[in-house]
Amino acid sequence: MKIYVQKTRPDSPPGYARQETCLMKTLTALFVFAFGLVAGAPAAMAQDSQPAKKHTAKKSTAKKAAPADSHDAAGEGDDKAPEVSNYSPVDYDCELGNKLTIYRSPAENDHIALRWKKQLLRLDRVSTTTGANRFENRKIGLVWIDIPAKGMLLDSKKGHQLANECRSPEQLKATAEAAKG
Repeated sequence: MKIYVQKTRPDSPPGYARQETCLMKTLTALFVFAFGLVAGAPAAMAQDSQPAKKHTAKKSTAKKAAPADSHDAAGEGDDKAPEVSNYSPVDYDCELGNKLTIYRSPAENDHIALRWKKQLLRLDRVSTTTGANRFENRKIGLVWIDIPAKGMLLDSKKGHQLANECRSPEQLKATAEAAKG
């Protein structure tokens, strides 16, 4: 039977050799574990990634088809031009010289019609927690946000603003009065 004696420095505290050995074992185990993760991760990811992509594509296609069918079944076609004969128009002047018109029906508060760049589009109300009026046409990707001070038109598909600082004549009047007093 062999007995191993660890040599310690004469000025080291009692138990120092045990602490040093434990620390070395922990660091070695940690290194082996980390190396195993780094060495094995690319192979594991390559094996798992291809079946997951195929499986995800089938699910996402099925999920996208279902809302489109239910949306059409409800009679809310985003691509149809709305009938605005009984709607009241409000013209908005925006920064950079942009102009748009919002058509609202006094009887129907869930939809508006928006005239932008010679297109007349229907936008459906989307509920918000902030109290802002938000209308959206998901098929085209337009979002109209109307707050008391201004309105803005966004392109949700491209992720940028189309028109900002849009104000109706009433909003322009209120802004001018606030600036005076």
